[in-house]
Amino acid sequence: MGKNLIQKIIEKHLVHGEIKKGSEIAIKIDQTLTQDATGTMAYLQFEAIGIQKVKTELSVSYVDHNTLQTGFENADDHRFLRTFASKYGIYFSAPGNGICHQVHLERFGIPGKTLLGSDSHTPTAGGIGMLAIGVGGLEIATAMAGYPFYINMPEIVLVKLRGKLRPYVSAKDIILELLRRLTVKGGVGKIFEYGGEALKELSVPERATITNMGAELGATTSIFPSDEVTCEFLKAEGREKDFIRLTADNDAQYDEVIDIDLDSLEPLIACPHSPDNVVKVKELKDISVDQVCIGSCTNSSYKDLVTVAKLLKGKKLPQYVSLVISPGSKQVMETISKEGYLNDIISSGARILENACGPCIGMGQSPASGAVSLRTYNRNFEGRSGTKDAKVYLCSPEVAVASALAGRITDPTTFFKEAIVINLPEKFVINDNLIFPPSENPEKVEIIRGPNIAPLPVAKPLEERLEASVLIKVGDNITTDHIMPAGAKILPLRSNIPAISRYVFYSVDENFYERAKKAGSGFIIGGENYGQGSSREHAALAPMYLGIKAVIAKSFARIHRSNLINFGILPLVFVNPDVFGSIDNGDILVISNYFDSLSKNEEIRIYNKSKDFDFYVKANLTSRQVEIIKSGGLLNFVKRSD
Repeated sequence: MGKNLIQKIIEKHLVHGEIKKGSEIAIKIDQTLTQDATGTMAYLQFEAIGIQKVKTELSVSYVDHNTLQTGFENADDHRFLRTFASKYGIYFSAPGNGICHQVHLERFGIPGKTLLGSDSHTPTAGGIGMLAIGVGGLEIATAMAGYPFYINMPEIVLVKLRGKLRPYVSAKDIILELLRRLTVKGGVGKIFEYGGEALKELSVPERATITNMGAELGATTSIFPSDEVTCEFLKAEGREKDFIRLTADNDAQYDEVIDIDLDSLEPLIACPHSPDNVVKVKELKDISVDQVCIGSCTNSSYKDLVTVAKLLKGKKLPQYVSLVISPGSKQVMETISKEGYLNDIISSGARILENACGPCIGMGQSPASGAVSLRTYNRNFEGRSGTKDAKVYLCSPEVAVASALAGRITDPTTFFKEAIVINLPEKFVINDNLIFPPSENPEKVEIIRGPNIAPLPVAKPLEERLEASVLIKVGDNITTDHIMPAGAKILPLRSNIPAISRYVFYSVDENFYERAKKAGSGFIIGGENYGQGSSREHAALAPMYLGIKAVIAKSFARIHRSNLINFGILPLVFVNPDVFGSIDNGDILVISNYFDSLSKNEEIRIYNKSKDFDFYVKANLTSRQVEIIKSGGLLNFVKRSD
């Protein structure tokens, strides 16, 4: 029987377990990446393990999130990250060099290698044939320390692409079509592997757009083969030596197959406030547009911005439309500048922002009250833009430009008259002067810590009897943005858990912090897909700091569930989801004598003391995860194991 791409990569990296759907496996990690919003905490955790140098083949620390410096906090974090990287054997990508996923694709990604990143959009590197998975910072710390990465073997889904995209239909429409079909929960426990005759039509940046937004499906990761298209991209990056051919066998087996006919695709758009609220652009009539944002790790490549430049050339934006563009990397910016495309963009009236994440994470460019904002980003969760009542839509660069020029949501296939052709350059402008290798004399490097970098909080081992009140009850698809908001005001506090914990659930219930501090401990009740969205471990770490002992939900998003376990919080699932309606804020719940049930993966009884009834939950933990929980989290577990 032939093997698919994932089986081939995992087989070469397998440390423990059997490549069998649902079973726990451990794999060797070749590369890691962090960004500055997650990196400081990840490196404090690595430091606590006590290893003198990273043990991966390559680890890179990127600065791309907290680049808006309105106080000392972000600058202090960047200085800490730079000195830490220099001392511990980590490459440092400085502010201005670009977004971690775009830069990693350009300069470091290698087909067939494994990559862990403390950012949920790490699967972007699947566009170049890597097995790239987003995780919390603590799992990055253990990977850098040489420990394998544990995961339950996902299902492998083949997405067969056939046909050819019509003019003004793009790779963004492919992933929006998958989200339309499958929803934000449709990829949980799955890896999406792309194949089919249409692969040759998609460049590496286009493939990366698709793998990037696979995260919005809840997928573990997504991957494309490494083929002639990959080879040409690596040649243009001066990295032909990194190329290997990696394709699935003709008789490879899959758990599921999805067919997408590119010929029949039309421009799509995700309406507020979810990436899966997808409709055809032509179905939206007379919706005026106030703001258009192009960029983020999803659509900020050379291909994307040259498309934008060609569509804007010789045209002028309406007075009432703000168009802002964030290039994905310094390489992209320098290449389009050298070729004259940057001038075409600026001449239209568009504004050029820094080579960074920017508005995607609410870091500037918040829309006006109630405004309509079209974004080529990957998430449109309520309030993520920084304006709670803004109406944020997700679309392709082609739809974004047509809508910006027309002043209303517009189908580009009817707005533009002639098709445009974009060819990637034979050679990108390569200038790595903002990537710094680690010191050759690490013993002489002093790590500089600013006053906002607080000591690392560590969970205490769980007690076998838990009695506490329900501090908050929330519904379905609660995101990590709901639990631990981002944005320019809160992100600078990422290295200070006591300070950032004041904002836990702030957008849902601004009194949550005071209630939690007063109680000292508590439970959270959630609906389906609790913890959807980013990899930010702060959505588990800050609740742990506030004394949360368990989250009881109908189901969990993968990364957040892992983060809860890693910080010693029980992720419990209702055996009977209907019980959800019988539990209210303030109910006192008692969980007792449950360690044996955890170990045997049996149902756990919970007594609602306030209403005098029992209900049952399951944890579905592996034996290793049980020990992590009982130890009070992964850091305690690793240190105890040593």
